[in-house]
Amino acid sequence: MTDLIGKNIIVTGASGGIGNSIIKKLNQAGANIVASGTNIEKLSELKNKFENIKILKFDISQNDKIEEFIENATKELGGNLDCLVNNAGITQDNLAIRMSFEEWQKVININLTSTFLMSKFGIKKMLKNKSGKIVNITSVVGHTGNLGQANYTASKAGIIAMSKSLVVEYAKKNININCISPGFIKTAMTDKLDDKFKEAIVSKIPSARLGEPDDIANAVLFLCSNQSNYINGETLHVNGGMYMA
Repeated sequence: MTDLIGKNIIVTGASGGIGNSIIKKLNQAGANIVASGTNIEKLSELKNKFENIKILKFDISQNDKIEEFIENATKELGGNLDCLVNNAGITQDNLAIRMSFEEWQKVININLTSTFLMSKFGIKKMLKNKSGKIVNITSVVGHTGNLGQANYTASKAGIIAMSKSLVVEYAKKNININCISPGFIKTAMTDKLDDKFKEAIVSKIPSARLGEPDDIANAVLFLCSNQSNYINGETLHVNGGMYMA
């Protein structure tokens, strides 16, 4: 099993299905974790279920408080930050000509701007350690585009380009920044889709199934570990062959 014993990790979006699986995998590997999200009840369930878990309720849309959040989370971990997993994100779908500025701005702000700020202040902590890893969760539609998701696809594609730029700036400081691009994963969101739409999605996936949250969590575990030390600025596609770069 991949060893993360003694590693201090912050995970955003921890209260969702994929976030839960990420917490479970990192915990099994021995990491010390701050789990963050907006649903305090679900965060409390995580704390009760796993050892070495600390929780902090935080809404990443509060851009002016992100530096304070990183500071508080790092203190909870004892003062050092080894890995940051930017998993939190939202969708607010609409056709482009009907999409309001507010719908555009909200998704860009939470998915892209907040990920940049989390990374910025996370990197500041990692520079003090002279090492660190950031894992940004993007999406297959950031590569392919998708109906009704001009805001979401732009935000996810932006994360990929931003991550590459951060690598150019900080790889020489022993900081690794990579992305994971999930395809369609079994979550509460996909559970709401009707059967015909699910069948249409699965028909486009060579593996002929939706992914499991653990499929994403396994990729996060790898990129947080020493096994990925010479991987930098890459996007790991986890989509069953739906999109092959």
